[in-house]
Amino acid sequence: MPDDLLQDDLLRYRPEFPILERTNYLISNSLGAMPRAVYDALRAYADIWATRGVRAWEERWWTLALEVGNELGALMNAPKDSVSLHQNVTTCQAVVASCFDFGGKQQAKRNKIVYSDMNFPSVMYFWEAQRQYGAQVHMVKTDDGITVPTDRLLDAIDEHTLLVPISHVIFRSSYINDAKAIIDKAHKVGAHVVLDTFQSLGTVPVDIQSLDADFACGGVLKWLCGGPGVGYLYVRPDLGKKLEPKITGWFAHENSFDFATGPIRYADPPFRFMNGTTHIPAIEAARPGIKIIQEVGVKKIREKSKRQTARLIDFADQHGWRVNTPRDPEQRGGTVSIDLPDAQQVSRELLARDILVDWRPKAGIRFSPHFYNTDDEIDAAMAALTEILKARAVTAS
Repeated sequence: MPDDLLQDDLLRYRPEFPILERTNYLISNSLGAMPRAVYDALRAYADIWATRGVRAWEERWWTLALEVGNELGALMNAPKDSVSLHQNVTTCQAVVASCFDFGGKQQAKRNKIVYSDMNFPSVMYFWEAQRQYGAQVHMVKTDDGITVPTDRLLDAIDEHTLLVPISHVIFRSSYINDAKAIIDKAHKVGAHVVLDTFQSLGTVPVDIQSLDADFACGGVLKWLCGGPGVGYLYVRPDLGKKLEPKITGWFAHENSFDFATGPIRYADPPFRFMNGTTHIPAIEAARPGIKIIQEVGVKKIREKSKRQTARLIDFADQHGWRVNTPRDPEQRGGTVSIDLPDAQQVSRELLARDILVDWRPKAGIRFSPHFYNTDDEIDAAMAALTEILKARAVTAS
């Protein structure tokens, strides 16, 4: 048995992930490995539909989003019943935006949106589109393509600012934003922060109450190993009691089965921030991964992540490859972006060898070990990278 299997207690979970039996899986920043128990979860979903039919709503499905929302909330130290479920982060942020009026009389002096050009593009597209509804959008640009200039971001948050949608961990570079400083400045001037924890929850500790976050969102398909189709939205309880989202639906009505006509009467959170019928299969598939992350513990995952990402950086330095990720482990999430000649094509050759990574513009090849990865897998990926570059150099000459 390899030494790392003996020394690393977290590797006892490897048998729970079938793909690890045949693949060097270093792409959890994009899609976490599927837990074996998802087979059972989806089979149970099919069984209850097949045998109970419409009764499944009353017996299980209606409260499923509430239950899984609380499971996710526990991972970020969120109060009970403060997390609603949606299909993706863009929808989550749209629900938040729908609680405010950028062009109304009350918002005439507070309609500014401040975000960074290092945010994930999907949410950028959404916030830029709010200009047509009266929003003033201010984008703070990066200087180095790795970090967000915190001082400049804080300076942009002023008395005209309404919302600050910002990534906790940057998807390209894995830079950890100073969420506490951003939230504190926003609160000082009366603004709210929408914290995107997609690239942090599950690999970097997140404490929503300690941060005093107004809103937080993310999804389960990456570090939480929950698959696509489930996004989560946290709303601070005091805001949750008074905000009225315009993106809504029958699940958000206080008496959904009254099927009342006319204006909505909002339910209590978290249903208040839901809308139409929930996506039951995806929610069922998300639970096994969430359970495993809870058992492993994010603090343990974080310590291992810092060590393995440092291993990747050291290897890149030995070969003179550019690292587009912070070197300070306290500013670095779970990914290391390495840029080198013909990086996109090299990433394809790694994929052909069953070494799963990805390539992103202005980043390079992203390597993202998770708690289930061995040190040997990292070393094997780096050895393959070296071999590919040598072969390409010979071909080019």
